[in-house]
Amino acid sequence: MPRVAVDNSRMSLRIPANDKQTLLRAVAYSNTDLTDFVLRNAVAAAKAVIANAEKVKLSGRDSLAVLDALENPPKPNAKLLRAASALPPLVE
Repeated sequence: MPRVAVDNSRMSLRIPANDKQTLLRAVAYSNTDLTDFVLRNAVAAAKAVIANAEKVKLSGRDSLAVLDALENPPKPNAKLLRAASALPPLVE
């Protein structure tokens, strides 16, 4: 199987000694290495933060309003029609 080049960018962190000891202790329990442990947990935390920030929370009433607008869209107004006519055609 051919080898695939991987861009392994380096990242340095300064952490207090007691935090490093905590990480190393967790690494020992996880049967992994420090890089894998930190990376796996940091990426999982980053994905959770992103998911929470990009999630739209609606009340029941607002959810119904969105569904109604999708099922029964309003007629386009003049401003929307002008904007659409300024776009290039989708298919040539």
